Amino acid sequence: MTKAVKLLKPLFLAVLMAVTGCAQGPVGNPAVPEPAKAVDLQKYLGRWYEIARYEASFQKGCEAVTADYSLRPDGKIKVLNSCCRERLDAPVESAEAQAYVVDGSQNAKLRVSFFWPFFGNYWVLDHGDAYDWSIIGEPSGRYLWLLFRTPHPTEALEKTVKARAADMGYDLGLLRMTKQ
Repeated sequence: MTKAVKLLKPLFLAVLMAVTGCAQGPVGNPAVPEPAKAVDLQKYLGRWYEIARYEASFQKGCEAVTADYSLRPDGKIKVLNSCCRERLDAPVESAEAQAYVVDGSQNAKLRVSFFWPFFGNYWVLDHGDAYDWSIIGEPSGRYLWLLFRTPHPTEALEKTVKARAADMGYDLGLLRMTKQ
């Protein structure tokens, strides 16, 4: 077993637990809303920086978190999540997944698989008109991610996005800020 596989095995197992319904942790939003608006996939693709999240076992200790989305030749979406454990200068760990758009969701709901045949929900609950930020959640209310196109958004923009998440019913006290 290679060193990379040994490092990523706990991450993969935790993601598997999450997407198969073995979610752990508090519910930060007991009434997750439907996505606020349609998503233009071409504008959504690219790199996103996680600024805050609800802590999940599969991301425990992750810093410098990024998510890269690209279109695959088969029309599905390639997802590449990366982070450094515990410190910004730690080796980068990555996990790759594939996703597809849920029919009738205006591209705002995806099903993501890190381990076929298991899929998890990924809902773009809201996003900036310029696709400079997005709020990601899923139906259980146990997961929340605040993503930005820059690793260091302005304080005003970050405050606006957090307020929007609170307006949607999310408990901001459960947010864990991500070092970038």
